[in-house]
Amino acid sequence: MKQKILEATINIFKKKGLKFTMDDIAKELSISKKTIYTVFETKEELFMFMVDNCFEKIKESEDKIYVDESLDTISKLRAIMSVMPDSYTDIDFRLLYPLREKYPKVYARIQERLEGEWDKTVNLIKQGQEEGVIREFNISVFMVMMEATLEKFLERDVLIVNNVAYTDVLNQIVDIMIDGIKK
Repeated sequence: MKQKILEATINIFKKKGLKFTMDDIAKELSISKKTIYTVFETKEELFMFMVDNCFEKIKESEDKIYVDESLDTISKLRAIMSVMPDSYTDIDFRLLYPLREKYPKVYARIQERLEGEWDKTVNLIKQGQEEGVIREFNISVFMVMMEATLEKFLERDVLIVNNVAYTDVLNQIVDIMIDGIKK
C-alpha cells in the first residue's frame, strides 16, 4: 500500500506540486483518505518517505552504473553525478522551492541526503586520478562545491525565475564540474 500511495503522490505532485491534498491521492487511488492516514499519519511523513524513496532509487541506479563495464571512468562519474530515478524525472523540481518554508524537516532531509553517500563518486575520482584522466585536486572541495550548488538551486527560486528544469541544470552542473577536473 505504501508503494501505491507513493506512486499516486508522485503523479499528483507532478500536476499540482506541494498544493496537492490527501483527498487528491485518495481520489487517484479510489480509496478513502482514512486508509492513507493508516499508512502515513501526516503529509510531512509522506514527503519524508517520498524523499527517502527517491534517494534510494538514485543509489540503486548508481550501483548499476558503478559496475557497468561498458563505461569508462569519466562516463561512470558523469552518469552517477546526474542520475535521476525514472519515476522522478518528470517532476518539476522548481516546485520544491516552497518546501523549505512549509516543510523544513523534509527540506533538511533532502539536504542531509545530498550531503551523504559520496563513496562511489569519490572512488571514481580517485580511480580517474590513478588512470591519469582526472587531474589531482582536493576531493573534499569538489564535494562541497557540488553539494552547495545543488542546495542553492533547491533553496532559491532560480529555477522558477529562469524557467529551467532541475534535470537540465543538474546536467549542466555535472558537465561543468567534470570538465573542470578532466585532464
